[in-house]
Amino acid sequence: MGIEAPVLPPTISVLPVPYDRTSTWRKGADRGPAALLEASAEVELFDLPTETEPYRAGIETLPPIRHEGGPEELASIVEARVHGLLESGRLPVLLGGEHSISIGAIRAAARWVEAEGATLGTLQIDAHGDTRESYHGSAFNHACVMARAREVGEIVQVGIRAIDRGEHETMDRRRVFTADRLLRDDRRGDDGWIEEVVSLLPERVYLTIDLDAFDLSIMPATGTPEPGGLNWRMVDELIRAVARSRTIIGFDVVELLPHPAHWACDFLAAKLVHRVLAEILAARNAPGAE
Repeated sequence: MGIEAPVLPPTISVLPVPYDRTSTWRKGADRGPAALLEASAEVELFDLPTETEPYRAGIETLPPIRHEGGPEELASIVEARVHGLLESGRLPVLLGGEHSISIGAIRAAARWVEAEGATLGTLQIDAHGDTRESYHGSAFNHACVMARAREVGEIVQVGIRAIDRGEHETMDRRRVFTADRLLRDDRRGDDGWIEEVVSLLPERVYLTIDLDAFDLSIMPATGTPEPGGLNWRMVDELIRAVARSRTIIGFDVVELLPHPAHWACDFLAAKLVHRVLAEILAARNAPGAE
């Protein structure tokens, strides 16, 4: 995260996964982790909303997982790495890469939570449903991430505005918060949907954020853009609410496609990672927290 020497032994492990094999439109998400990490050096260390400095918890950036093979093999590699981090008491933070990198992380989180007798909830912030059973001949394609996630736990989807007919017919409407609905609520100043989202999540949560969830006006640097997205405040308030009422055990930020004309997007992605970390750590250190 732009800090060469942590103040304390690391409790947070940043794991870049520059993988882009299953993306189906613009290529380049494999360059996302490096661009995000470079931009992170420009993020202020002090987080104003929480009045904390996340780096003081100890952040290490691990060597990237580089994989030239298929997404199923990648899922196994990522699962093993993330499970090891969880077992060692670290908070895993994955940087994509395209969205298929999340499958292994979600499986690792579910296995770790299940060993403690609990159920994992995966909160997806995304423009796309990603619940196809298979896409382009693979069940581990970026378009299948949440289909794999619901095999190992509960899912809640936020910001959705692009799905196919099959996904529409099988989706659990109570657990899908479309961008259209949320933007209408936002125009009325109604944030009640945030409480609804939180109420559907179990205690242990894995958070996966596809940057195409954001509106194109602030995040054009992604491989599968969709108009009509969420604004920064909506996503930020949701993350704050989830962090303060549930336990986020790991998260990822994926689908950054760097472009010289959109360097602000690299910073937005880095700032997003910093904000999630700040809210998680603030919740851990709050009075009465275990």
